[in-house]
Amino acid sequence: MGNEILAAASTTSKSGGGGYLFLVAIVVLFGLLYFVTIRPQRNRQRAAQQTQRTVEPGARVRTTAGMYATVVALEDQDVILEVAPGIEVRYLRRAIMDVVPDPGSEPEAGEAEPGQSETLDEAEDDAATSG
Repeated sequence: MGNEILAAASTTSKSGGGGYLFLVAIVVLFGLLYFVTIRPQRNRQRAAQQTQRTVEPGARVRTTAGMYATVVALEDQDVILEVAPGIEVRYLRRAIMDVVPDPGSEPEAGEAEPGQSETLDEAEDDAATSG
């Protein structure tokens, strides 16, 4: 009977050290979770709020629903957007996701238009296979 008590006591002392290791692992996982998910999300929210505060009439914007429009007027919490010539809608200012460049504007030096790099890659692939 004494040997059984001694064996039980030795196994509990070994698991006690593992408890600290488990606690440290949990703390490290929460730290990793914070830096991988929570912190970048907060940075995106701050950037979106900054965009919403600095939007001006005449700017082209994209809403959270994916609609492109031009800002006509700003009110306290609302913004009036023109979605087509003569058609205006009222949105909450929070619905503005980002400001987009005008479709007629030229991309700056070093920037490729969306889809342009794909066409160049396809042209290079076609030239490599034909020649």
